[in-house]
Amino acid sequence: MDAVSEVKSRLNIEDVVGQYVQLKRSGRNFKGLSPWTNEKTPSFMVSPEKQIWHDFSSGKGGDMFSFVMEVEGLDFKAALEMLARQAGVDMDQYKSASAKVSGQFKARAQSALELAAKFYQKQLTANQTALKYLLKDRGFSKQTLITWQLGYSPNTGHAVSDFLTKKGFSADEIKRAGLSFMRSAQPADMFRGRIMIPLCDENSQVVGFTARLLADEPDAPKYINTPQTVTYDKGRQVFGLHLAKEAIRKEGCVVVAEGNLDVIASHQAGVANVVASAGTAMTEMHLKQLKRFTSDIRLSFDADSAGIAATERVIPLAQKAEVNLRIIAIKGAKDPDELIKKDVKLWKSAIDSAVYAPDWLIDRYKSEFDLKSAMGKRGFTDALLNIIRRLRDPVEQEHYLKIIAKLTDTTLTSVQAKFAPTEASEATRLRKIKIDPALPDRAALEYQRLQDHFLAMMLSQPKLRPLLAGLRKDFFNEGPPRQLFELIKKAPPQPESPSKAAAKLDNLGDYVKIIKLQFEELYQDLPFGDLKDQATRLKTRLLDAYVKIQKRSLAQTMKVAKNETHLKELIHKVNKLNELISKQ
Repeated sequence: MDAVSEVKSRLNIEDVVGQYVQLKRSGRNFKGLSPWTNEKTPSFMVSPEKQIWHDFSSGKGGDMFSFVMEVEGLDFKAALEMLARQAGVDMDQYKSASAKVSGQFKARAQSALELAAKFYQKQLTANQTALKYLLKDRGFSKQTLITWQLGYSPNTGHAVSDFLTKKGFSADEIKRAGLSFMRSAQPADMFRGRIMIPLCDENSQVVGFTARLLADEPDAPKYINTPQTVTYDKGRQVFGLHLAKEAIRKEGCVVVAEGNLDVIASHQAGVANVVASAGTAMTEMHLKQLKRFTSDIRLSFDADSAGIAATERVIPLAQKAEVNLRIIAIKGAKDPDELIKKDVKLWKSAIDSAVYAPDWLIDRYKSEFDLKSAMGKRGFTDALLNIIRRLRDPVEQEHYLKIIAKLTDTTLTSVQAKFAPTEASEATRLRKIKIDPALPDRAALEYQRLQDHFLAMMLSQPKLRPLLAGLRKDFFNEGPPRQLFELIKKAPPQPESPSKAAAKLDNLGDYVKIIKLQFEELYQDLPFGDLKDQATRLKTRLLDAYVKIQKRSLAQTMKVAKNETHLKELIHKVNKLNELISKQ
């Protein structure tokens, strides 16, 4: 038995989901309100028998691991580790010898970091200067110090090393945790005379530290961070996410501040959907991690030149990560902390007034370039068109092209000519169209729903299968839907033995379980005549959706058609799609 099977055998899915969603028994299943939509009628289902869940309002579904990944914003490995701890499963027994050694290193580093955090907390209570800085100067409450596990590192040079050595940790283990370095063949503390701010993962486990200098020292950096270690990856670490994720889900957006202390001040003031990149510039991985919780990301970096430059660097990354980036303008203060001290309402208002990144850039560049000169117009358009090319929606692109034309007193035709993609970018766009027609999320979700419901009927009610006539495999999304369609269409007229039929469906994973649950909840009690009418309508809607999707893809391809012959081929394909609808 592998680790996944072992965890599933020890935990009930209704107990795992029940930690997040209030469930009530509904026949053989459980029902609850969707955690992702503001519904009033429960459409979230859990099947103990099938060990799966499905949310009819959002179209999401899967097993206990996929649920934890969705609600906690974890990847599969982290979800497995989290559920394994709940189930009391020792993951080491499932790892290779080398992985076990790596796991042991990580576990020891984790233990050292947790003990170090407690040590630093205790040292803070004994240092009046550090306490005064946090309580008086920064205005933090004692509860805030406890919640964020703030501490202080003594300036002796070996305090935490001596403490951990007495606790049984070797010099190599302390160094591997990022808490020390070698100086003259002796271990020396990485952090000395600094306020210690623990960095935690999504499960609230300490993985490293940000350390702020308490007393000014010549040539000493104000902030230093744990180096890259077995527990800490600076390119992925989002400070405060473990305490912010529930507020992010509730508010529907996340604010990224520049400083860790800004985050803490905001949480203390009651604005808890705020995080920071931990001691490094924002990366694409930071954005993707936040995207698990929301695609509405609002940036609040300092208004100095460094903060503005950092903001400009994030904008293309946001386009690549496919998140909606807004920029928060801090007026009358240098940072969020200072604004909060004036009035937290000003901070809330600034968040609510965040400006969409392209609009923010236009305002920025208007003041940098002379829009009355030819060189200024060229520089202005060069800077903005690079960003606008990354926008995926053509209507949005045209909106900004018109703005640029107006601001530069240029014709839209001239701006569009400059905006036209190069041959290389045309090839890239064609590949994207072939792989991903760039559907709006809502349309893609509806198309998947139609497939799921139609296939659920075909699988569960063989008498409806004559409706499969005229359908092709490319009408269904690649993966389980297409595989299931082909299996059903090839099924023999006479029913197979249960074991033989089940064996064919095994490689489709939880997909078959999910659509069977859909059938049981929505269609099982319908008379056959009504069921046939529903299936017929679903088939028609499925074909309509398929044709719309293909036409949208072809329309995008036509924009970059290589020549007249290529264009005629595309038009022919459109005509074939029209014929497909007319035959229905």
